[in-house]
Amino acid sequence: MKWYPIPGIELTGKPFIHKVKVSGKGIIIISYEDQLYALGSTCPHAGAELSGGWCKEGKIICPFHRYSYDLQTGKGSPGQNDYVDSYPVEIRAGEVYVGIETFWDRILGKP
Repeated sequence: MKWYPIPGIELTGKPFIHKVKVSGKGIIIISYEDQLYALGSTCPHAGAELSGGWCKEGKIICPFHRYSYDLQTGKGSPGQNDYVDSYPVEIRAGEVYVGIETFWDRILGKP
């Protein structure tokens, strides 16, 4: 797992959705109910940008067709049969980091 610092995020305790590009991937960093989450930024249903959505009951809601995805797992709600990628998030010395699995992690089966 390679960890990337995410500049420009202020941890104020207020909810937010912030889109970033990390290792060539569009990712949204979400602050919701005092927790941080990182998910893929594009809705797999219709390609909508999830950064324009909102959070409700532990899910990000797509602004186009109201599809929803679990903030922890990225799994779509029942009946959707889809998901968005989810990434681990850490706070180190007040800075936010996102972990992205490397090619070798996948080959060697490392978490």
